[in-house]
Amino acid sequence: MAPAFPDSRSVILTGAASPRGIGRASAHYLAGLGWNIGIIDLDDAAAKAVAEEIAAEHGVVAAGAGANVAREPEVRAAFDSLEAALPQVVALVNLAGVSSPVPYLEVTSEEWERVMGINMNGVHYATRRAVESMVENGVGRVVNLSSVSAQRGGGTFSKTVYSAAKAGVIGFTRSVARELGHAGITVNAISPGPIDTDIMGGTLTEERKTAMAADGVLPRIGTPRDIAAAIAYLISEDAGFVTGQTLNVDGGLYMH
Repeated sequence: MAPAFPDSRSVILTGAASPRGIGRASAHYLAGLGWNIGIIDLDDAAAKAVAEEIAAEHGVVAAGAGANVAREPEVRAAFDSLEAALPQVVALVNLAGVSSPVPYLEVTSEEWERVMGINMNGVHYATRRAVESMVENGVGRVVNLSSVSAQRGGGTFSKTVYSAAKAGVIGFTRSVARELGHAGITVNAISPGPIDTDIMGGTLTEERKTAMAADGVLPRIGTPRDIAAAIAYLISEDAGFVTGQTLNVDGGLYMH
């Protein structure tokens, strides 16, 4: 049996400072459930500002730190500062990501490295640091954001580099889940379909939302809250027997 969650528990989210992103919505949602919040974002000032906003609104402990997740020393330094400011870190949610609508025949080595650096390497760097503490504590939850693009081979906004990185996230998730299950750590992925954020080339028009929804079986695209609720379940104490899984939150776009 893994140890029970501590009375006061913290979750660290990467890429959670964008005004209309999944990360910020998830941070507020989880704070509303009593989680203390750590935010890592490329924009240090924004990370700290969102943390202040969450602490004031929800009455939890919150802290922010700046880091480029593609650079491991920055990630480790950010974790160190957040762990010092927060109660026990029980969960990590890897949300930091970039889109890439570049057609494959136009992909440069720079574009490949940029997308892989953030969407794949960043997940590894943050997870690697987080699970060091989780293993010591005997309990932990990691949730990684993949994408339906990984499973369908694109077909949304982003193309090959993004799909490859997000497919890598699924393989990474399964393997780390297998290696660290004995230590009381679960590792799962969420695979969103189209979500109403700004990552897909700016704020979506109603026409574009309708066109995107047409691929799925539900008459709408997703909202950040849809993803936040899935994260909340996977990092909960109740999800202790769920690991190595990819949960599609995509309106039926991909069924497997």
